[in-house]
Amino acid sequence: MSKRPTSIASLPDKVPVFPLTGALLLPQTNKPLKIFEPRYIDMVDSILRGNRLLALVQPEKFDVEAPDENTALQQVGCIGRLVHFEETEEDHYLIVLEGVCRVGLTEEVITQDLYRTFKINPGRFADDFNLQIGETDVNRKRFLQIMRAYADFADIEVDWEEVEQTGTADLVNLCCMLSPYGAAEKQMLLEASSLATRAETLIALTEIEMMRSKTGTTLQ
Repeated sequence: MSKRPTSIASLPDKVPVFPLTGALLLPQTNKPLKIFEPRYIDMVDSILRGNRLLALVQPEKFDVEAPDENTALQQVGCIGRLVHFEETEEDHYLIVLEGVCRVGLTEEVITQDLYRTFKINPGRFADDFNLQIGETDVNRKRFLQIMRAYADFADIEVDWEEVEQTGTADLVNLCCMLSPYGAAEKQMLLEASSLATRAETLIALTEIEMMRSKTGTTLQ
């Protein structure tokens, strides 16, 4: 089994790409996915034989529901490592990706495969391999206050004792992964320049949603 990359130097220069609208994968978080299209079944088969890496990327236009080989993609996605694989009786795959590092897509590689492959540039995301970087810049107390308010607002049960034991980076990223927001908002969270920026972005989105609920409008 291939090892999990531990730095940008250990990443390949190109990876298969899985375009998926509304998907968010962040470093060191897990994303379960159901795979059923033949081209992506082939992709999973291929990475199982290799380094188990693919990039989860949203389409450039957030209203595209079924990206094809001509669909323009966002310039930033996140590499995930396949850490769980299960084949169901319906000839579908259930997989779990573990986020490794955000990357920029630089150039599409022409292959004979049914799925798409891109060259990648992870250079500006080297800190993704050390999530503790920037933790002290996050206003954890304020972040938790807003998340508690949102849990009450949305009637979500939370084990706050467990939350208090969770590291700041894991807490922020997990809350982002679980957030109910749309594709554009998720891309904002993905591309946040720092952990503190990601936390503040989620706070802003959450406050807007709670405020708009009072007037009967929705987050666009």
